Amino acid sequence: MSITRRLLGKAALGLAGAALLMQGTALAADKPAPFDKPGVKIALVRYLSTGDFFQAYLSGVEAQAKALGVDLRVLDSRQDAALQADMVDQAIALGVQGIIIQHGLTESMKDAAQRAVDAGIKVVAFDVNVENPKIPQIEQSDKDLARLALEQAVKDNGESWKAGYVYVAGIAPLDRRNETWVDVKKKYSGINEVAMFGTLDNPIANSVANQARSVLQAHPDIKVMFAPYDEFAKGVKIAVDEAGLNKGIKIYSADISTSDIAAMREPDSAWAATAATNPAVVGQVSVRALAQLLAGEDPGHNVIVPPTLITQKELIDKDIKNMEDLSAKLPQFAHADVAMPAWMPNPNAK
Repeated sequence: MSITRRLLGKAALGLAGAALLMQGTALAADKPAPFDKPGVKIALVRYLSTGDFFQAYLSGVEAQAKALGVDLRVLDSRQDAALQADMVDQAIALGVQGIIIQHGLTESMKDAAQRAVDAGIKVVAFDVNVENPKIPQIEQSDKDLARLALEQAVKDNGESWKAGYVYVAGIAPLDRRNETWVDVKKKYSGINEVAMFGTLDNPIANSVANQARSVLQAHPDIKVMFAPYDEFAKGVKIAVDEAGLNKGIKIYSADISTSDIAAMREPDSAWAATAATNPAVVGQVSVRALAQLLAGEDPGHNVIVPPTLITQKELIDKDIKNMEDLSAKLPQFAHADVAMPAWMPNPNAK
């Protein structure tokens, strides 16, 4: 039998195909159970979903779930606490193996989370304290977010100024950020909080803007607005711009998005700085921590994603116009090496 080039070519293709098949099998075998086989189902049960942060967070959850090859179900309560608790029961009924609880109220989610644990389901919680030692807490290091923003406020404005503060109690990340605000006011006695306001009524930015208008009318001598959530900061900026006070007030916030970057880059923008983690990365970390639990590993009880300070000056000087630029020009923002065992696929890998 003569060996032709065509036969050699077919043999080479066959060997290449076999190699790829073996490589794929090896990669699958590298993942621990239950991820070594298809069919793993997880659920994301959301309380907050309005705003760029939460859209980016969802995209991160989806990207990491896809990289892991799991079936993701998204249940969105749209800030209805009772419905969110019911949705945990819906997820249990769907037969999921893991649940991510995203935001919510402790009083409504504590028992619901325990029901999931009692059903043998692994649970992680992002920015909601469900008071359960078996449930890891995914956090943005909220105290550090507030600390970085407020340190910049002191650097820019000195140690004595009148402040407006946007806050809604009962939301875990806002409560943690509030602890830092309280500490900063104790440290700098010249900081005078003359107004506290805030709401989570949709649309959040417009609702906060309505409140901020009244605050600015009553306290035109405010020099700093601390709004430690970007939807709050957007609302404050609307009111500050309408009042023509953008050159006399500086806004400091937490969280970041492409629309936030655009607002901070506007000429004479009052929005001076924000401290943020990449919400997409936080979403990825949430899935990874849950995957570790499902694989019998311990991600730790407090899974913390470190934040980055982002100033208006830095955005302009480095010509950062969107989240893609931010990740490219601030590499520490693009990926967090958190809950990242060797077997975990990285959705950001090129």
